[in-house]
Order: sequence, then C-alpha cells, then structure tokens
Amino acid sequence: MTSTAERLAARAEDLPEGSVRRRVLEGARRFKVAWVEFGRLLSEVKRESLWREWGHPSFERYCAKELFIRPATAEKLTAGFGFLERHEPELARGKGGPQAPPFEVIEVLSRAEASGRLSDARWRELRDEVLDRPPTAAAVNRLLAEKLGPPPAPPAPRKAERLERLSTAARRLAAACREDAAVPRPVAQRAAELAAELEALAGGDD
Repeated sequence: MTSTAERLAARAEDLPEGSVRRRVLEGARRFKVAWVEFGRLLSEVKRESLWREWGHPSFERYCAKELFIRPATAEKLTAGFGFLERHEPELARGKGGPQAPPFEVIEVLSRAEASGRLSDARWRELRDEVLDRPPTAAAVNRLLAEKLGPPPAPPAPRKAERLERLSTAARRLAAACREDAAVPRPVAQRAAELAAELEALAGGDD
C-alpha cells in the first residue's frame, strides 16, 4: 500500500465497523476503482455536515486532514455523483447494475452542466454515445466542443481551496526548515508560526 493508503487503513481500523465515518475512509482507499460509492459517501458527509460531529471546522479541512484528498478533488467527486443522481439514478445507486463511466468522464460532463453548456435535452442526445462505450475524458471534451462549442474559461479557485493550498505549502516549508540544521532556529520558528496561522485561516473558512 502507499503511505496514504496505509494512513487511511490505520484510521479506519480505530472506528466502529459499519459506521459512516469508517465507510468514508474505506471508500477513500478504493475510490479510483469504486468512485461512485466514494462520491455517494462524500456527498452524504457534505449534505449532512457530518464533518462537524467528527471535530473538523469545515468540509474542506475534513477532506484534507482525514481523507488526505484535496478539497478540489472532493468537490469534483461530489459534483460527479450529483450529476449521476440527477441524470442516471440507476448508476448512482451502484447496486450490481450497470457500471458508471470512469470518474474523469463524468467530471467533464458535470463541469459542462455546471457551466450551463449541457442541458437535460443535450445529455439525452449524448447519453447512448457516452454510456454504451465510455470514451476517454479527452474524447468527451472533443465531443462536447463539437456539439456545444468551446468551453468557457475556468473559474478562479475558491477561497477555501486557495487557503488550503497556501497552508499545505507553508507546512512543507516549516517541516523543511525544522529538519535542516543550516536554518537558524528563530527562522524555523517563524516558518512554523506562519504555517499555523495559515492553517487557522484555512480551517476557519467555511
């Protein structure tokens, strides 16, 4: 297992069998091969604010600290699952029926829907072509460009994502300063304080 998978497994083992919190951690370990299940669990955590019960200040911080995934990845997963819920509920249920296309394909479709390019009617036109023989994400992008025109410019990163990115970079810098004997202790201390302040900012942003 990778180090991230090992950390997820260790955390899951400390939680009750069958609990939502444990199932989310287990879903995080295998989301590449079972992304619909993980997207469904993450959507439940977000919708019901379960992260509050588990001691996290925001959904983004829960994803980063407990599941070791970036908030942007969590957003893509919940958006992708939401797309399936709205348009293909049988695939969203994932109970032994047909398999959903790869996560990357549904991500392209959910982005197109969020930008207003992919309506219900347009999806019905494309549905069989996408679901019968799932293309690659690049092929779906080309298909959408042919049918709907070029995509709009991507939106600027959300505040929570920007703060989380800065906080992660600051933590890495602080760790590097702490471990390098060439860095004076007061400098390493200032780096640690900066990392703590940025972490507090990121954690306080809902």
